[in-house]
Amino acid sequence: MPNEMLIVEDLLLLMFDDESGAIAGEGTLYYTLGGAVLVELGLGKYVRVDENDQGLNGLKVHAVAGDRPADPVLRAAHEKVAERKRGVQTLLIEIGTGMRQTVLDRLVERGMLRQETKKTLGLFRTTATKAADTGHKKALMEKVRAVLVDGAEPDARTASLVGLLAASGTLPSLHRSIPWSGKIYKRAKELEQGSWGAEAVNAAVMRTVVATSVGTAIAVTS
Repeated sequence: MPNEMLIVEDLLLLMFDDESGAIAGEGTLYYTLGGAVLVELGLGKYVRVDENDQGLNGLKVHAVAGDRPADPVLRAAHEKVAERKRGVQTLLIEIGTGMRQTVLDRLVERGMLRQETKKTLGLFRTTATKAADTGHKKALMEKVRAVLVDGAEPDARTASLVGLLAASGTLPSLHRSIPWSGKIYKRAKELEQGSWGAEAVNAAVMRTVVATSVGTAIAVTS
């Protein structure tokens, strides 16, 4: 496995609750993780978007010819983009589906998370994911806090990470480390709007939330 952490790994680590083992934004996680991979491909200049080419599924994403990413997760996503030109919303789903387990496995392999398997009632085997080495996550949280609370100027990677957290709607879940406020919200949204990938995630998440709300309302009134 490459040594350098991916944005998608950092993102899932921040969204992972060390106490409960739950992941914030679970219902729309595939959008968020797919967006993180696309953002990293964009930062590495492996893909680009055409601001003048937008369809029903958002801006069209193009693969850039040349060297392929070394990391297997990024390389697989790049190959998918290269198959044909597609809207970013479609790619969020295609890349993000199944990404949860892939990233969890990588974090376990890196020693940042661990998995415990036990039997319930002596019959049923269950596996729980727990926090392990939290040093990297604490350092990440400090960088995010410095940007949102102290007004530090972020590097491109940290800006993308904060933008994705904002887009996914999970930033308030970090309230123990970063107190939620209007100021934090405004700063995070600025960074989100500076990233086409994060904006796409936000649009996809909001569309899902609205659809779910409408479906629930119909079920209640039927």
